[in-house]
Amino acid sequence: MRTTLVLLTVFAGALVSSCNSSKTTNPVKTFCDTGCFKDSLRFDGSSTLKPYLVISGTSCKADTISWSYKGMGINRMTSIADIVGRDIVLNKDYVRCYIRDTAYANLIFNDCVSGRGYWLKLPFNKTANIGRKSGALNNFDRKFVIPDNLVAYTDRGNLFVEDLATGKNAMMTFGEDTGLDFDAIHETIDSINVSPTRIWAKVKVGGKWTDLEQKIELK
Repeated sequence: MRTTLVLLTVFAGALVSSCNSSKTTNPVKTFCDTGCFKDSLRFDGSSTLKPYLVISGTSCKADTISWSYKGMGINRMTSIADIVGRDIVLNKDYVRCYIRDTAYANLIFNDCVSGRGYWLKLPFNKTANIGRKSGALNNFDRKFVIPDNLVAYTDRGNLFVEDLATGKNAMMTFGEDTGLDFDAIHETIDSINVSPTRIWAKVKVGGKWTDLEQKIELK
């Protein structure tokens, strides 16, 4: 009987320990809410030719982008995973679209899991190639301060800025290829503050955090 009681006590202690362990386990923190993508997102331009872009999904996941305008003749369509090269999770509050007449639809968004920023330049043209920047520094991230009419991105060695309305751009160099990981961008680029006349960034250069600043002119 004594042996049985000891075994029961040990088992109960293990069970309590297991329960306490599960209670203290922290859930993985994501950049934004990864809830079900239930409804399609539609963005309309102001042109009389009614350009538009729609993001639709299946099984609670955004998976397709389509865009066109009256008179274009076709409805262009692409898989999000195909164009960005991976599966991502979208939240409607972390997606923005600027439609420039019937020239381009600029789709700007962040992946909710990794926080990685993207900028897609989708031409209102039957055959023109889609532009893609997978190192976009979007202002959905609070440490990236940039007006909505501008977009910023990096190629690991430079920081570029473009005006969405005019296509004019400027850049600031980091002085080296930082080799940054776009899925862990804050390990190399802590923050930026961008305007049409100035770029400021806190960047890890040569293993040291450095404040970089440059006056710019969009051309």
